[in-house]
Amino acid sequence: MRIDILSVVPELLDSPLNQSILKRAQAKGVVEIHVHNIRDWSKDKFRKTDDYPFGGEAGMVMMVQPIFDCINDLCSQRKYDEIIYTAPDAPQFTQKVANELSLKENIMILCGHYKGVDQRVRDYLVTRELSIGDFVLTGGELPACMMTDAIVRVLPGAMGDEASALSDSFQDNLLAPPVYTRPAEFNGWKVPEVLLSGNHAKIQEWQEEQSFARTAAIRPDLLQD
Repeated sequence: MRIDILSVVPELLDSPLNQSILKRAQAKGVVEIHVHNIRDWSKDKFRKTDDYPFGGEAGMVMMVQPIFDCINDLCSQRKYDEIIYTAPDAPQFTQKVANELSLKENIMILCGHYKGVDQRVRDYLVTRELSIGDFVLTGGELPACMMTDAIVRVLPGAMGDEASALSDSFQDNLLAPPVYTRPAEFNGWKVPEVLLSGNHAKIQEWQEEQSFARTAAIRPDLLQD
């Protein structure tokens, strides 16, 4: 799989994309992640990528030309299954979406910035828009990192124990059950006896009960889906 990320501040992406599971997945050849500076496609001598919005609204808007040229250049080299724009006013990114995108071969993620991008980018260039929540960030770099992490970690070979990702929250529309590790007792706080029993059927039953109980208490909306 290949993921191309387009940004005006690519430095924000350096550390998150080169640590932990993402780093190992790239080293193992499970995924290629390439970050592109949109300023490299600017025709302005100062590499400007934004301008004032028509209509007099406050703030700055990312111009269509550098984004168009960047996307056009990359699309001339390979076919992209999705060109994603990170935006707060977009459908929610979920584990189901991450699983779906992990089956793609090539995806591109455009990071918004300032007041966002010229609407023509959204109308004619991107194929999908995704949000990580009902709030506004300075730019789309952090959402792009989060989406990339969620997508890559479910790729075969990305994690040492692939079954671990399958038991994460939201994989089956349930929150994950509580987890414990050694010591079995600390400061008088004990691990539930069933987890120490060695009875795998009982343990699985307990985990399923806990998942339903936690979901009902914290995210009852998931049970309605």
